[in-house]
Amino acid sequence: MLQTKGQQLIQQLKHGNIQALARIISLIENEHEDYNDLLKQLPYSEKKIIGITGPPGAGKSTLVDCLINLFDEQQKKIGVLCIDPSSPFTKGALLGDRIRMNAWFNNPNVFIRSLASRGNTGGLHPKIIEITDVMKAAPFDHIIVETVGAGQTETEIAALADTTVVVLVPEAGDEIQNMKAGLMETADIFVVNKADRPEADRFEKNLLAMLHLSFSTKQKEVPVIKTVATEKKGIDQLMEKIIFHQINEAVAEKKISLLAEKAYWLIKQKKMKDINMQMLAERITVFSGNKDFNLYKFIEEF
Repeated sequence: MLQTKGQQLIQQLKHGNIQALARIISLIENEHEDYNDLLKQLPYSEKKIIGITGPPGAGKSTLVDCLINLFDEQQKKIGVLCIDPSSPFTKGALLGDRIRMNAWFNNPNVFIRSLASRGNTGGLHPKIIEITDVMKAAPFDHIIVETVGAGQTETEIAALADTTVVVLVPEAGDEIQNMKAGLMETADIFVVNKADRPEADRFEKNLLAMLHLSFSTKQKEVPVIKTVATEKKGIDQLMEKIIFHQINEAVAEKKISLLAEKAYWLIKQKKMKDINMQMLAERITVFSGNKDFNLYKFIEEF
């Protein structure tokens, strides 16, 4: 009976039933006992994920809002996952992005879901792989994942998105000199947002120079797009670059890499499912009083 209900949810999902989509995402978030059976019934999908990342205050949400508007004008169906910071009290999402994007609330072509990062330093939700795979089974033309804005540690999006857009602002200035190579290499497209501000041209020039040095041996050309999201300037060009990348880049090679990354994190997640800091602390409290306590012998049992 439970399996039949799961099959019904998957069929409803494929036909665009938003209630079924929301229900499945909730089952995954809450790790319902049957959620793994649901995931095993998901069909294979070639759909691409657009990842939007970058430091806090760069204007990622405004850019996403502009992209939704352009896709909607083309009568496309859009699914958006906004990873919000977790409340330190409830561990739930603060829902800032959903509030900012409330203009799309009644639009049948747009689905927006806020998810809590739950303290994940990579700026993503712990179940983001499973949730995006569910989104890919729904009849969306475009799927966008906007990360929480964790800054330089935010490279996990590269293991999830087929096209990663890194958003920066001119005020970042010399910060790009200290930017980790990982963040530089995650980008398929760089956006200099708020480009109407002073130093935007200089910042773009410095960024291009850094990219030339970083990728000179790999022959990887990463476009840099200047935008003013609040005025919807440069958004057309950004959308064109996103579509171009998803159609023309060496997708086959990255596809295998993405699947391997996803498999690795899913296996790691399952292996660590019953292990957490509180449980370890309790076990250590029991054994650490022993003068023969050895941390490396202790961890062998796990």
